[in-house]
Amino acid sequence: MLRQFLNDEAIGAPLARAPQAPGDLNTYLSMAGARMHYERNSEIFGENEAADYIYVVVSGAVRSCTLLRDGRRHIAGFHLPGDIFGLEMGGEHRFSAEAIGDSTILVIKRSSLFGLMEREPSAAGGLWAETLRDLQRAQSHMLLLARKNAQEKLAHFLLEMAERLSCEETLELPMCRQDIADYLGLTIETVSRMLTQLEKSGTIQLPSSRQVVLRDRKALHRLDS
Repeated sequence: MLRQFLNDEAIGAPLARAPQAPGDLNTYLSMAGARMHYERNSEIFGENEAADYIYVVVSGAVRSCTLLRDGRRHIAGFHLPGDIFGLEMGGEHRFSAEAIGDSTILVIKRSSLFGLMEREPSAAGGLWAETLRDLQRAQSHMLLLARKNAQEKLAHFLLEMAERLSCEETLELPMCRQDIADYLGLTIETVSRMLTQLEKSGTIQLPSSRQVVLRDRKALHRLDS
């Protein structure tokens, strides 16, 4: 199905935010890919599907997730504008990918990307740097799930999102609280309770369900340490 859409798609324009990597990886990927639009909660690819394409978020946000045997959903990661996702070691995707809100995604054939890397060493270096960042983020997430309590998890999450979204004070979260809960291994009730506690302590302010004003970053860092 995706191949049929790609045959008629124009080559994508530059991304909203280029990945922070050596070389002009943004330009290379835009030249090699096609833009696709996905509506809120629509599936971009499914778990165990063939990993024939690689994806870059142009706008919006994406979650990588899987359903556990007991029916619970586990979110392995969030992909924000400029992030590359769907790059697998094997031939199949380990997780499903879903658009959190209306999103525009740059889709690149895996074979085209590998050919580009052979021709352009700087593109290979940029992709390698992006892959290392993903690995570090995954390792940090594993430690978060294994070692931190609910309040520490939430403090880490808010600081992580603030850094990735280049937020100075007011954090506009693209994901809902259920998504946050499934990412942190908590219930939505616990997430809401921890946010309320942080607000009462003066650490954050909650103008709306997806807006978080970081009033005391030092306090969040103390919780995260």
